Amino acid sequence: MDSAILDTDMLNEVLKQKNAQVVLRASAYLQEHGQFALSSMSRYELVRGLKEKNATRQLAFFATFCQQSRILPVTDAILDRTADLWVTARRGGHPGRDADLIIAATALEHGRVLVTGNTVHFVWVPGLRLADWRKP
Repeated sequence: MDSAILDTDMLNEVLKQKNAQVVLRASAYLQEHGQFALSSMSRYELVRGLKEKNATRQLAFFATFCQQSRILPVTDAILDRTADLWVTARRGGHPGRDADLIIAATALEHGRVLVTGNTVHFVWVPGLRLADWRKP
């Protein structure tokens, strides 16, 4: 299994552990790689959602999860690649949400597969490898 980063939607599924297929794939990934990786953008998206709900228990759990994971920072190189993706998206009529583009650029910069359930958001991104752990 290739090194990967979790998109925000898949990160939620891994944390909730309700989908048996996701739990199985996540366990296999952990066994092989020892820790999950995610973009600091995904961390931000999850934290803001939990704070909006005032979900203090889940915030504490997620903080522990993050200590055991590799959080990949948003660098200038990632933002430059994101800008290129944004232009490509605009010209091609593709989805161009900044958060998604930053996460895609992070995966590309680090040569990792992006694990997401929202493959339609990313399928147009040149060179981006995708995986959906919900599918067998």
